[in-house]
Amino acid sequence: MPLLEINPVHRISATIRLDATIAAQLDQYAAFLRTSADEVVDKALGYVFSKDREFQDFLRTPEAGHVRPSLRIRHAAGNGGRPRRVSKEANDVAQVRSLKAVGGVE
Repeated sequence: MPLLEINPVHRISATIRLDATIAAQLDQYAAFLRTSADEVVDKALGYVFSKDREFQDFLRTPEAGHVRPSLRIRHAAGNGGRPRRVSKEANDVAQVRSLKAVGGVE
């Protein structure tokens, strides 16, 4: 049996807007932890999602499966530098996978 268990993680790039004060504190917190701002956001959101009981209840409703995506996901350039189109179904699958990664969907 291996000593280490490596779990592959599917990462995406997305654009978000933050209040300027929050962005500054995010950089400060990342420096404090000696990590990247991306890692702080990822872990902080995972923590909030897992601890919010009402959100966990919401995830078990049919409505949770029909949420219109609002996150601006950046896709790898392909076909001559144009961003590739991702179907709504593929985007939904990616969202479910990310929720599974943070323990939000069974």
